[in-house]
This record gives sequence, C-alpha cells and structure tokens, in this order.
Amino acid sequence: MHLTMLALGSTGDVLPYLALGKGLKDAGYQVRFASFQIFQQRAVELGLDFHLIPGDPRFLVAQGGTNIFSMARSFGSLTKEYTKALSATSLLETDMIINQLPGGMFGRDLAEKADIPMVLAAVIPLVPTGQFPMLGFPAFPVPGFNKLTYSLAEIAAWSLFGAGINRWREEELGLPRLSRVDYFSHDWLVLNGFSSKVVHRPPEWDQRVQITGYWFPEDPSWKPPLSLEEFLARGKAPIFIGFGSNPIKDPAQITETILLAIKRSGQRAVLHSGWAGLGSINLPEDIYLLDYAPYDWLFPKMAMVIHHGGSGTTGFGLRAGVPSCAVPVGFDQKFWGERIADLGAGPEPVVLAKLTTERLCHMIQQGIGNEHFRHQAQKIGRELRQEEGIARAVRTISGKLSEPE
Repeated sequence: MHLTMLALGSTGDVLPYLALGKGLKDAGYQVRFASFQIFQQRAVELGLDFHLIPGDPRFLVAQGGTNIFSMARSFGSLTKEYTKALSATSLLETDMIINQLPGGMFGRDLAEKADIPMVLAAVIPLVPTGQFPMLGFPAFPVPGFNKLTYSLAEIAAWSLFGAGINRWREEELGLPRLSRVDYFSHDWLVLNGFSSKVVHRPPEWDQRVQITGYWFPEDPSWKPPLSLEEFLARGKAPIFIGFGSNPIKDPAQITETILLAIKRSGQRAVLHSGWAGLGSINLPEDIYLLDYAPYDWLFPKMAMVIHHGGSGTTGFGLRAGVPSCAVPVGFDQKFWGERIADLGAGPEPVVLAKLTTERLCHMIQQGIGNEHFRHQAQKIGRELRQEEGIARAVRTISGKLSEPE
C-alpha cells in the first residue's frame, strides 16, 4: 500500500516524521514524503519517495522570529506555492495521507478529493483539553480559558490560510468551500509522537487520540569527527548547549553569555552553532563548536543538556538519562521546559530573553550538582528507552488501513 506524508517546518519539526516514514517503509509500505528541499537528501537516503514543496525553512524561521503568529504568517506567505505543489495529480494516487500540519490543513483536502483516510500526526499536543492551553498561549486560572485557546488558534490559522485553501479547493480540487468550523471539525485518528510519561493523557481525549511515544530519528551512517572524539576523551563529561533551528537576534551576545557562564561554572562544553550561528569567534580549548551530531549518540555522553526546549530535543535529552534544562525561544518550548522541571529531571526553564550569565551559571551548577535531578533523569531515561514509539505508530496506522470502508 502507498502512503503520503506531509511535513513542513524546521529541522526539529520534520525529522520525527522522516523517522516515522522510515518505520513505515521498513514495515512494507511505499512512502512518499512531501516537504521542503532541505530535507530531500535525508528522505531519499531513507528510501522514501520525495515530493518537493517550495520554501526554505531557514529563511521562513528567520523571517517569522519567535512569535507564534509571526511564524505562522511567515509560513502562510507561501500558501499559493503550497497549493500549486500539492495540486499534482500524482499526490492523489495514494491510500492514506499522514499529515503533520496543525488542524489537518492541506492534507485533509487531498484526502477528501481522493476519498481516502487521513491521519493527523503531531509531536506536540494539539487536541483540545482543559488540562493546559494551546501551546504558545499563556496560562490563566480562568475556567474555560484553556479550551478556548484552541478555538482562538483555529481562528488565527484560518485567517492566514483559509482564503487560499478555499480558493484551491474550488479552482483546483473541485471541492466546495468550507467554513472554519466545518474545516476543523473532524473525527480523524490522531497520533501523538511523544511519551505519556512526559505528557499525561488528558481525560477528554477519546480513543481516536493515541499517544505512541517519541519518533526518534536515527542517523546510522554518521561517523563522529576525530576532533569531537578527542575532545570528549580529554577530560570530564562536558555539558551541551544549543538552540537548534531557532532564530536568535544577537548570537554574538548570547555566545558571550554562554562563554562567561561556562567559565564561571568550571565546566567543559559542547556548543552547537545551530541556525543562529553561535560561537562564530575564537573559542577556548574547553569548548567544542559543534556543527552536527545525532543527539542519540551525543547526549548520553554529556553531564547535562541545555537546549531550546523543542519537543524532539526534549525527548532526546530525557531519554539520555542526564539532567537537562530548557532555555525557550518561543512557541511550545516553555511547555516542554516546564515538563522537564515537573518530572524532576532538571531546573526550571529560563526564557532566552531573560538569560544572563548568572542565571545560566546557576542552571549549570544546579544540573550538575543536584543528586535528585540526576536520579530522576536516569529513571525517566530508562523508561523512555523501553518505549517503541515508531513501532506503535506503525501498528496503529496499519490497523486504520485494514478497517472496512
């Protein structure tokens, strides 16, 4: 059977879906992966067919900044290009759409046109609940507010994408226009690629909403550079500091803050340059500037992991069994940073805008020196290493495909 996966976003957004696509291919499915060109090589290396969607996520992320609505506006600016690329008739030659886009956008239209099922696949909780607000919204202790935020997010998304989607439905797909309420009303199977040990299942979620465990990407062909191996062997385990694909307004100033905090804490560090280009100066010998390394290989070798708080990076940090902490830049990252702290696996998050040398140094000293953090990190790490998120997701998708029409 043939499956089509639709995934758009930054590296951290897309890699879990590539991992899921590889799992589905290994299970015997033919998988087409529709995404940005930056992910084409990785998809092809995994044996997936690739369908190109125009856009450079590095530019879109930099343009959107750290605000959820600005980011959505940035990606929404290419709606015309998205619908043109998704109008290829070959995309309708498939048995299921697996869609990463919130609310099922674009994918639900293809599934409707082809009269096939769609599965909504998410690495952040998007199904409404009163337990916490839609990620990116502040929390207020007002009855009903949390559930309201999910409707507000739909209104915001529809204001950016609705007109373009309805134009595409009418002019290219031959489908009727839909209102916002009708568009987002659904009974799709929803797969959540995170652990129920990290996000406890909200009581309102019914059986169509599944929490499978993380979809951890792997990179078996990667070999560590000799310089990294030598750095790790030279002394005590370093800490990791990196902010992934996130835009940072003043990377030079953040680099200086990091360098001073590392020096004061007396630690060694692996500094991930990321899309922001941190560390573009001469660094002391006890700091290694990293371009790339798979987190499943790197994080268990660290004494502590300090990251931006993305869903996947949080999962890798927790699975590694070492203390971790988030420095959120925007959107869902504060939520994941708070989950780390609530689990007792590391200190409370400090948003990047409020990060100082003193706060970062304190964070490092807490993470390294607190035995409770270390014990809890080891415990949750053992639990997550027992989960098989991709295998469970594949079984669930197979079950959906075998259901009678």
